[in-house]
Amino acid sequence: MSRPWPRETLIVFACVILLSTAPEPGRAGDLLTGKTAMGDWTSDAPGVRRKITVANLPPPRSNVLAINPPRLMPGPADAQLKVPLGFKIDMLATGFRDPRFLLTAPNSDIFVVESRADQIKVIRGAHAEIVELFANRGLNKPFGIAFYPPGDDPQFLYVANTDGVIRFPYRNGDLKARGPAEKLKAQLSGGAGFLRSGGHWTRDIVFSSDGKKMYVSIGSRSNDSDDASEANRARIFEFNPDGTDQKVYAWGIRNAVGIAFRPGTNELWMSTNERDELGDDLPPDYISSVKPSGFYGWPWFYIGNHADPATKDNMFATGRIRPTGGSILRAKLLCPMFSCKRTRRRSIFVFTAASSFQPNTKATSSPRSTAPGTG
Repeated sequence: MSRPWPRETLIVFACVILLSTAPEPGRAGDLLTGKTAMGDWTSDAPGVRRKITVANLPPPRSNVLAINPPRLMPGPADAQLKVPLGFKIDMLATGFRDPRFLLTAPNSDIFVVESRADQIKVIRGAHAEIVELFANRGLNKPFGIAFYPPGDDPQFLYVANTDGVIRFPYRNGDLKARGPAEKLKAQLSGGAGFLRSGGHWTRDIVFSSDGKKMYVSIGSRSNDSDDASEANRARIFEFNPDGTDQKVYAWGIRNAVGIAFRPGTNELWMSTNERDELGDDLPPDYISSVKPSGFYGWPWFYIGNHADPATKDNMFATGRIRPTGGSILRAKLLCPMFSCKRTRRRSIFVFTAASSFQPNTKATSSPRSTAPGTG
């Protein structure tokens, strides 16, 4: 008898799942372009590539009523996820409650964040011989975690709660936190928002390679609002490691659910969930490098200089933009030349250059938390 795969199952290869189980998949090595590249999961398969350019984007239209949540389906006993040649998938561990974030420690332990359960567990061994509760106090919808300082001998495990950053004392090999959570001075806007899901509550965290700066991403409260409720949202913040000296590193980013430094460089990258209700395949989610003081369009623009119909009436005809917080910036939107590759979730773009607003230095001053480059 077949049974559904339990939602608490931990599959450390979740990114590969998105490429799986197509009844009539494309062939490995295929390059899909134009409208064909806008296809859905039925044309996915390991090795299939998609190239989508700005010219391929459909015009905006409302699909506000097109609610299509995923459903739990029975998994055939002989089901096997498709993976690229040379890869293999095995079940590692089960029994978790919505595991949302994984991080490998220097000693190869795997840390698992169970956001709904407000707890962090540790998996040890090639076959999960040990699964231990690391911490379950001081957590409030935890998501991103990071070891500090970077390298092979961390002293802390940092945790991005929905409303701030905490850290636990840690040494290599610890299966339990050495002490209670220490709350840092980094304060983040938490609470429910205006999305059907209750608002973007996930916060990711990462450190620069030299350990001198900490970066935390925070999503918007709404789908595409530009009112005062979005102050200090839809941004990537920069802090000192102790949570002081908060600055806006980049803004206009609806929900940078994942941030990371490109290995061996000082280049910060992000994976962004874009807005909804503009039609199928629009706008695509994207992966992009993050430029200091960069503006990435939300909520007024998407993918370069494409105006969002829901907010364009709030922009000044002179080219001025009113960011949250009441400030006014005279800005020029730079539409980059980029190549794009779709990998999954309807559409994911990989940018080789990033859009940004260049604020006029003579513009009306604004709170340093709402305008890039002011801190």
